[in-house]
Amino acid sequence: MPIARVGITPFVVVANPSFPAKTISDLIAYAKANPGKVNFASQGVGTGPHAAAELFKMMTATDLVHVPYKGNYNADLLGGQIPLAFASIAQEIEFVRDGRLRCLGVTTAARSDALPDVPAIGELVPGYEAAGWYGVCTPTGTPSAIIDKLETAVIAGANDANEKSKLVAIGVVPKPMTKAEFAKFIAEETDKWAKVIKFADIKVD
Repeated sequence: MPIARVGITPFVVVANPSFPAKTISDLIAYAKANPGKVNFASQGVGTGPHAAAELFKMMTATDLVHVPYKGNYNADLLGGQIPLAFASIAQEIEFVRDGRLRCLGVTTAARSDALPDVPAIGELVPGYEAAGWYGVCTPTGTPSAIIDKLETAVIAGANDANEKSKLVAIGVVPKPMTKAEFAKFIAEETDKWAKVIKFADIKVD
């Protein structure tokens, strides 16, 4: 049973500085000119960043090649062995800030406060949005009084200034939802990503 959503975490499209594309527009043009020749890394098949990449491919009609890693791919990305990655913002933000990686776009509907100069992909690809999210659920059959109490506590925590700063520090944007809003959101997310999984024929290893 959904209790409340806590917040979301953006994904980012990052590139080695040697990669020709400097913007999302550049990436789309380059990928269309070089179909099947642009590799991108993720932390595995079916992960959030992989799904975000497949949604990007679906909405831009580009042919990017997924290279799933079972561990951290940053050594290869920083070294130029792989040019591009869809990744969590927390994993890559320091490399972007110090110039070792170039951030082409963030996957949330709006720009990230952590990287305010980096466009949201949706600014160029209308309707594009992908993000990880965190929420609290409880087993079916939990008494409604307990659910209501937990809902109030979770939302209050997500709105608390001190707790907000802790969430932001680990790359989570506090965006709480009530249990009703969260249930609707889960249903919408399930429908949205089912279409992407079918389009990309994603099968978890």
